[in-house]
Amino acid sequence: MDPRIASNQARESPTESASSRDTSPNADANMVKKLESGQTENDCFEHSVVRRVFTGDKITLRHIVEERVDIISEKMQGLPDEYLEELKSGLRVILDGNGGSQQREEFMMLQKLVQSRSDLTMKVLVGAHRVQLEILVAIKMGIQAFLHPNVSLSQASLIEIFLYKRCRNIACQSQIPVDECTCEICSNRNGFCNVCMCAICTKFDFEVNTCRWIGCDLCSHWTHTDCAIRDGLICMGTSTRSSTGQAEMLFRCRACNRMSELFGWVKDVFQHCAPLWNRVALMTELDIVGRIFRGSEDVKGRKLFWKCEEMIEKMKGGLAEQMACRVILMFFQELEADSSKNSELGEGGRILAPQEACKQIAEVVQEAIMKMEMVADEKLRMLKKARMAVEVCDRELEDKAREVSELKLERQRKKQQIEELESIVRLKQAEADMFQLKADEARREAEMLQKISLAKSEKSEEEYASRYLKLKLSEAEAEKQFLFQKMKLQEGSRSLHSSEGSDPSQIFSKIQELIKNVYNGSSNADCSPSERNFSRKSS
Repeated sequence: MDPRIASNQARESPTESASSRDTSPNADANMVKKLESGQTENDCFEHSVVRRVFTGDKITLRHIVEERVDIISEKMQGLPDEYLEELKSGLRVILDGNGGSQQREEFMMLQKLVQSRSDLTMKVLVGAHRVQLEILVAIKMGIQAFLHPNVSLSQASLIEIFLYKRCRNIACQSQIPVDECTCEICSNRNGFCNVCMCAICTKFDFEVNTCRWIGCDLCSHWTHTDCAIRDGLICMGTSTRSSTGQAEMLFRCRACNRMSELFGWVKDVFQHCAPLWNRVALMTELDIVGRIFRGSEDVKGRKLFWKCEEMIEKMKGGLAEQMACRVILMFFQELEADSSKNSELGEGGRILAPQEACKQIAEVVQEAIMKMEMVADEKLRMLKKARMAVEVCDRELEDKAREVSELKLERQRKKQQIEELESIVRLKQAEADMFQLKADEARREAEMLQKISLAKSEKSEEEYASRYLKLKLSEAEAEKQFLFQKMKLQEGSRSLHSSEGSDPSQIFSKIQELIKNVYNGSSNADCSPSERNFSRKSS
């Protein structure tokens, strides 16, 4: 049985040409690059788009899957490229399947409409618009890679894919049926390609160089390992190619119903591909092989199952993948050597010649020495790795010790700084207490001065009031004197008029006396305001 290994033969690696999964139709980046670099076929049936302003009704996906091809093609000729890209983008969103049940129901409805149409023949599809054809193919196949802008297939290839005459795997593109296969699967399943699809689920993926695919030794059809285990196609049996006639784990092909042995296939896959696997891939492959040989009843199958379980546990415990790969390859060599020895011993128990026996002993010794050297090399590598790890640990310990000493010094400095800050805080607290005491004294002194000031102000107001009253009294007295003198003057003038016949000298003396009295009264009245102002200033 040819292992599923990447090689020059396309039939030995069907998924190497896979462009997208049927259940998740996103185009793979590597596939797109391979397709772009290897694309040599010209689009001879591609129509030229007339670039003019679209004035008609808008076209929807429903129109494309229901209406006649020629009518939709004619309308799409007048649509702008931006609108056609929006149509493809909308279908890509539906095929993503992230929109919930509503979008899934919409896609199922569109796919059912396309599959139910009987008028979509080669002759009719030749006249279809390219975008129209891409949408029809994407809906029927359920693969959005046909709508990807970097994927450009010829119109003839799209028509053949739509009519199940070419593989829907964009990177495979094999004519169907491949090699004109007449088996039941290739004959009855539309669009099935035995180069890249599983004979059970009819899906393809990107897994290569793996035990996840099993190929038939006779018809070269491929099957997912999980599908074969689930359908009970892996079981114990006797292979027609086995010379011993002992039962072993076999795979029964769904296409040709023939048996293929599995132990040699697993051994070939590991010998060719195990050095290329990373840690996760190696653990996954060991798990797959363990599930294949879980029900094995022969010695080799049980040993292989136990070895896979053992290696998985060791790798979970930290075993390097290179060491695990060497161990599993040495295990296959030991099983092969044991089987060859058993076959030699089963040839009738003939007695070996001394020279032949020495030769076999030398081979065994040489093989043992080789294994010991491999183990010694591995131990030496592990020892060097351990020494390097110890040196790294020593350096880390030194660095940590320096860091600890630095941290101690830093801690002491911080402690000193804290003590200094505490002393400063105490000093500032004492200063604050002193200033608070002075402030209290100043406040008490201010209160006392305020009381004194209030008392003085009250006293000065009382003195001012008394002086003001005295001044007013003196003014009133002066005014009284003035009025009295004025009255006397008026009385004197009347008496003067009454005594016109009297002596003129007497009259003249009376007038001078009156004038003198009036002058003295007016002088007293004039000096009283100045005295009042002086008393206010002194107060």
